[in-house]
Amino acid sequence: MYHKTVLDNGVRIVTEKVAHCHTAAVGIWVDVGSRDEHNLNNGCAHFVEHMFFKGTAKRSAQQIARELDILGGTANAYTTRENTCFYATVLDSHLPQLVELFGDLFLHSLFSEEEVDRERQVILQEFAMVEDTPDEQLHDHFVADLWGNHPLGYPILGNREVVAAMDSSKLHHYVEQAYGAGKIVIAAAGNIDHDRFVELWRRLFADRPQGDTGSTRQLPLQQDVRRKVYVKPLEQLHVVLGTYGLSLTSPDRYTLYLLNVLLGGNMSSRLFQEIREKRGLAYSISSDVSGYSDAGYLAISMGIDPGSVNKALGLVGKVVRRFGEELVGEEELANAMEYVRAGLYLSADNMDARMTRLARNEFCFGRFVSLDEVAASFEQVTPIQIREMGSQLFSRQLAGAAVGAIEENTINWQLLDQ
Repeated sequence: MYHKTVLDNGVRIVTEKVAHCHTAAVGIWVDVGSRDEHNLNNGCAHFVEHMFFKGTAKRSAQQIARELDILGGTANAYTTRENTCFYATVLDSHLPQLVELFGDLFLHSLFSEEEVDRERQVILQEFAMVEDTPDEQLHDHFVADLWGNHPLGYPILGNREVVAAMDSSKLHHYVEQAYGAGKIVIAAAGNIDHDRFVELWRRLFADRPQGDTGSTRQLPLQQDVRRKVYVKPLEQLHVVLGTYGLSLTSPDRYTLYLLNVLLGGNMSSRLFQEIREKRGLAYSISSDVSGYSDAGYLAISMGIDPGSVNKALGLVGKVVRRFGEELVGEEELANAMEYVRAGLYLSADNMDARMTRLARNEFCFGRFVSLDEVAASFEQVTPIQIREMGSQLFSRQLAGAAVGAIEENTINWQLLDQ
């Protein structure tokens, strides 16, 4: 059962009661991420996420870690391009203790210079970790090329020079400006009494100022198609290809998600079958869609032997063009729908997943969206709509980026277009 309460200062609290379980997943979500930064503070959202676990007036970082362990569940945080989330899953009997702890972290973190200095080194190591993970680093390059100078192209970790110069005052200023109550959603799923849950938070957030609730996000512009090679001594060549997609709220999003499943979303998808199973050209090949409040993209990722890249590019080009030229078979589409449907309902057993859906639907639609409603929307998609979506997506050349031990002129990008 779904409930929603809006506090006087604009904090939204959404819950879904699942009476048969003995756990509760709770998340504090803020409608702010790396796309809300500029070139002089890129990295603040991610840095703040780290610092909320590093000490308050009541608790040291060690005490915070100990209390989270005693609660016995899981707790963590993450930053995306449009949101920041602090979350935990605990036994329902531990809910009051978790709320008090999370309220203290969120509202009273000190951001002491000593802890900022220490955490800066941790984040710089995170930069190094990404640099040692070529597919992650390549995806950052691809996204930067796709969105140009728009903040959607900024790395979530931030700019290394900005992070290296970060201090306590900059982080405090960022939170004061970006973390107004009107941008906060508290979501929970599990064995939760909504009214009691709301009262726990009401006492903590009563003095939180509403802040600026208006969006200052600028619509990103599509860029000229870019195809680049980044030379690095690796055994495999990692390749990302893609094009612009849809926003999270587009009425055509269900068609896009199904097309993605058919393209490279599972083991029976066309790309997986053509490139891995039939020809053994790649160990990994997949596609995925990413959506934001006003934009999105589709990306194809593969790890491949450098000597096979041109053959693989030619095959990818043929596979994507077929979506805009031919109707998908009824059985193939029905199988994709069943795959999506199974994933939807299997996720219902995961309280973290239910909590996350609550928050994202609140940000996107301002309401509860049931799994049955989503499943019914997928079932309305037709082969003609898939073909129209394929034509819309792939009438434009695919952008591309590759990293590995290969020279720029070795890759024949034009094979994607033939």
